Amino acid sequence: MIFAPDSPVLSSIEGPAARVLNPRGAAAALLVCEHASRFIPASLNGLGLDAAAARSHAAWDIGAMELSVELSGALDAPLVYSRVSRLVYDCNRPPHRPDAMPAQSEVFAIPGNTGLSEADRDRRACDIYHPFRQLLANTLEARPDPTVLITIHSFTPIYQGKTRDVELGILHDSDDRAAQLLLRAVDGSGLRAALNEPYSATDGVTHTLREHAIARGLPNVMIEVKNDLIDTPTGVNRLAGLLAPMLAATINELAPGGGRS
Repeated sequence: MIFAPDSPVLSSIEGPAARVLNPRGAAAALLVCEHASRFIPASLNGLGLDAAAARSHAAWDIGAMELSVELSGALDAPLVYSRVSRLVYDCNRPPHRPDAMPAQSEVFAIPGNTGLSEADRDRRACDIYHPFRQLLANTLEARPDPTVLITIHSFTPIYQGKTRDVELGILHDSDDRAAQLLLRAVDGSGLRAALNEPYSATDGVTHTLREHAIARGLPNVMIEVKNDLIDTPTGVNRLAGLLAPMLAATINELAPGGGRS
């Protein structure tokens, strides 16, 4: 057991599991970055990871938080983000999913997630997932209708030995309004974009969209960017410059007068 079931995963010194940036942003949109951080609370002893695994894409979405911050400023939209590594708890997964606290991620074994008891899993969900979920719900409820929910992710150029050609993935669940608009907006940008690549709803990656947007009838989209495009400040700036006007146009189409160009 990694920690006593009655002990908090995050200490008060380490701060909250999630935060919101620019909560009063004027855009009719809310950005979400579930995999913003590779931080592992001290109580979990690094999950038994070596330095390479702890810094790898398995621990977080490289560049996603930096891109999210740039887009939050460019669009004047709030941003809700997790402050804890997805290896501790993946906030884009519900508690019953094994990959909410994976014992294996890509090529990395996660020793600290092997053989977790129900009490261990419940404590992580209580301390990480539910505060994130509540903050996101509260932030959405405080927004004027309609609001477009946009989640920001990144993916590895090579996965399980296979090279991925797509640079920008535009994902949707049952509501494809925002995805279709954004896909059309990307045309001519020079980015190799595709719908529902390199993942889709069948891979279980649209939990946040389902839980917070589709349940409220809000338009929504999940963005996946190849992480070697946003692993430097220059790359982040370039992608934010490309995506911001496309997202603003999408927001304006779905919530007229709510986006900023």
